Amino acid sequence: MTISMNTQLNITNKKEKQKTSWMQELTNYSVPILFIIICLLGVYASKLNPVYIINEIVVRLARNLFLVLALIIPVIAGMGLNFAIVIGAMAGQIGIIAIKVFDMGGLSGFMMAVLISTPFALLFGYGTGLILNKTKGKEMITSLMLGYFANGLYQLVFLTFMGTIIPIDNPEIILSNGMGLKNALDLKFIQYSIDYILRPNIMGIKIPVVSLLLVVVLCFIIRFIVKTKLGQDFRALGQDINIAEVSGIKTDKTRLIAITISTVLAAWGQIIFLQNIGTLNTYNSHEQVGMFAIAALLVGGASVTKATIGQAIVGTLLFHTLFIVSPFAGKNLFGDSQIGEYFRSFIAYGVIALSLVLHAWQKYMNARNKEKLE
Repeated sequence: MTISMNTQLNITNKKEKQKTSWMQELTNYSVPILFIIICLLGVYASKLNPVYIINEIVVRLARNLFLVLALIIPVIAGMGLNFAIVIGAMAGQIGIIAIKVFDMGGLSGFMMAVLISTPFALLFGYGTGLILNKTKGKEMITSLMLGYFANGLYQLVFLTFMGTIIPIDNPEIILSNGMGLKNALDLKFIQYSIDYILRPNIMGIKIPVVSLLLVVVLCFIIRFIVKTKLGQDFRALGQDINIAEVSGIKTDKTRLIAITISTVLAAWGQIIFLQNIGTLNTYNSHEQVGMFAIAALLVGGASVTKATIGQAIVGTLLFHTLFIVSPFAGKNLFGDSQIGEYFRSFIAYGVIALSLVLHAWQKYMNARNKEKLE
């Protein structure tokens, strides 16, 4: 009788654990599931040609995914979502502006922009890391404020110093009064410089092979870094910075490396982004980089404490699919494509708040389920 009761109790506990595990998995993937449903509804409402949608998705993956991947290492290192990647984007734009001044174009111009931007990105990343080390536990809000502060300095340099302290007399880029850069710079001299190196057309879908290959290479580099001693230090910091410090890890130095890597990758990612767009909005091209990249990462199921390459890819795919179809869905549903544009802007900001709320709920549910199991 006792054996029978124990067996029944074990079966009940096993079923309860399976149910809890299933609920936990559903909770963990609630954000991407929600946006998959929204994207499917948007695709249906937009009535767009599937080939057109796939083409647009491929282009957006090639030009945006590098920037999203730049966020992963700081998250692994326990520094949260790096809003300061806008500072890296500014470094990338410095490289772009420099090659415009030097009148360099094509692939050689692209490579020169990367070379010029890298030391600036290293310097900016090092400075950002020093400040974030002084504000442990508040990295996200600090990096957000740093982005705004750096934007002010950026505008001071390019709106006031260019043409005065920094001698530039090129009428294509300098304002008519001889001081400050124009609001928009034409980047046709490097547009598609890597996208069109190899671009096969497969069943109507044009694939920028080199741009996507750079993304694949970055994925392997991130995987490699995570498996090294440095990567293990990043993980230790992400789990508990106090235990990591007691274990002998140089926490400040490791955090500094993490944020510097992220800043350099953001600079390179911004150059890849701009060579595809073909226009540099001098004073605001970098402003939305952080918001869009972070939103895409969160949509993929990442959080402030966990992010993977897979989540970055899925998030970028879903986020930009929604961007593609929303104006057309708005036009078909409400007779006004502008509603879709408003919705698209709302998504860019709202998804961050929604994702953080859902992830807070996930954390609560996981803790509750753990208590039940114990």
